[in-house]
Amino acid sequence: MSNTKAFKAAIDHLSQCASDGGAQLIVPPGKWLTGSFNLTSHFTLFLHKDAVILATQEESKWPLVPVLPSYGRGRDAPGGRFSSLIFGTNLTDVVITGNNGTIDGQGASWWKKFKAGLLNETRPYMIEIMYSNQIQISNLTLVNSPSWFVHPIYSSNITIQGLTILAPIDSPNTDGIDPDSCSQTRIEDCFIVSGDDCIAVKSGWDQYGIKVGIPTEHLVIRRLTCISPDSATIALGSEMSGGIRDVRAEDITALSTQSGVRIKTARGRGAYVKDIFLRRMTLKTMKYVFWMTGSYRSHPDPSFDPKALPLIQNINYKQVEAENVTYSARLEGIPNDPFKGICISNVTITLTEKPKKLQWNCTDIAGVTSNVTPKACDLLPEKKEVVDCPFPEDRLAIEDVKLVTCSASLPFF
Repeated sequence: MSNTKAFKAAIDHLSQCASDGGAQLIVPPGKWLTGSFNLTSHFTLFLHKDAVILATQEESKWPLVPVLPSYGRGRDAPGGRFSSLIFGTNLTDVVITGNNGTIDGQGASWWKKFKAGLLNETRPYMIEIMYSNQIQISNLTLVNSPSWFVHPIYSSNITIQGLTILAPIDSPNTDGIDPDSCSQTRIEDCFIVSGDDCIAVKSGWDQYGIKVGIPTEHLVIRRLTCISPDSATIALGSEMSGGIRDVRAEDITALSTQSGVRIKTARGRGAYVKDIFLRRMTLKTMKYVFWMTGSYRSHPDPSFDPKALPLIQNINYKQVEAENVTYSARLEGIPNDPFKGICISNVTITLTEKPKKLQWNCTDIAGVTSNVTPKACDLLPEKKEVVDCPFPEDRLAIEDVKLVTCSASLPFF
């Protein structure tokens, strides 16, 4: 039995409490099958620890919504896109939380259709919040999203904390958390197993992202654990055409993951990835520790401008310990548009029993290294004096926002 109408009716009723300080919708123990539903402002969605929200597998229960302005088309197909399971736009003061209740996207049927080329619209995400402010998502288990799990876009003042995100490692495009054209975002204490990037920082795609021009900036990522054998722990891009700047990541752990931090961009993207800071990263069983790609050939359509070159600069990584590594680094800038200002310090990489002979594969980049083992490529020379790559000492406003904690005693059904 579908509970879509019950969720929508409850949220509609509770929206009338916004002017009185807001309301809380409690999902009690049990399994609750539902299609897509929209949230309201000054609202808390709380899942009991034994509650499971199950996403319906009936496509008719997923309304279509317009393509994102900064993408110009759907990610899976040129047509529209299905609304996320939990969706909201133009919201203020929203909390999605629980005492580790579960949201199950039941994504297997969507993955099968996608791989078979049977979709004319983009698969739904699990949670998408647009054009919103003061958003908190915490203390939940999210499993098997049809595509991306958590996608805040065109929003600000976002706290994401204590999420367990799980998808099969071969599931397509199941990114964990994708802050997209967002400012003042804090991601902390999350455990992610994914078929794609655990965290993917984005800001729009080619000419559409350039036109919208909303960067992702002032982002903090802390105490993340990632497992993703075919993708990155943290990816910057590839859709970064509104710009990405001031990203601070620390205390990051990755196990059996393709790469640590990966910058993905290409001709046609424009904009920038700059002022990126990472420290205290522990990696075990990796293909690459450092990876930068300037030829990521995914484009929304042929009308992108190949002269729109991205600026990649002031990239800082320090205090990295990695073991059982195949390649130390693959760093590929763009001819006549080198990635510059790269600083890597205090890095120890232990190689697998059969490492690749060329450990640092570098083209069209510039920067320095200090106390890095194995020795880096000639384009990243070892400085004679000790270099400690910078990490900001100031605090962002989002760091001082307290997490809202809730309790539940009464069911809503």
